[in-house]
Amino acid sequence: MVCNRCIAVVAKELSDLAIGYTSVRLGEVDIREKLTDGQQEQLRERLNMHGFQLLDDRKSALISQIKSAVINYIHYDGSKSVKVNLSEHIAGQVGKDYNYLSGLFSEVEGVTIERFVILQRIEKVKELLVYGELSLSEIAWETGYSSLAHLSGQFKKITGLTPSDYREIRDKKRKALDEL
Repeated sequence: MVCNRCIAVVAKELSDLAIGYTSVRLGEVDIREKLTDGQQEQLRERLNMHGFQLLDDRKSALISQIKSAVINYIHYDGSKSVKVNLSEHIAGQVGKDYNYLSGLFSEVEGVTIERFVILQRIEKVKELLVYGELSLSEIAWETGYSSLAHLSGQFKKITGLTPSDYREIRDKKRKALDEL
């Protein structure tokens, strides 16, 4: 689960299946009682219909918590608002030592947490470029980059385009309604 709508969908499915729960958070559900095999299978099927996975082994659950912590931090909390060390943020959210989480994430996902963070930041930059409401400097600040040069270099390395080129391509693809 990576957004508030995802949380609402999961909560609805739990309610529809009459599964008691105390809370639903990004990537995590606290269930009141142990599920029967039948309930677990029904929940798995319902979640799969929405594109979600039921993670029932501890490593997968930790990976999901790490991803949720990063996604929430980058896309929703705003990395600019409070300067928090991201490794401390992840460790605090998941409740485990960051070095352990980093090794586990790399082992399971085949990419480092740092790379995953960069990819999430670039996606946020793309989103803000498409909206077109902020200058490149404002986007750099909004997404937690130390400078526009750092953002531009990382963006080009990941996408092959500069942020300005990306914005220009997006503008060329769109037509005004009266031009259709």
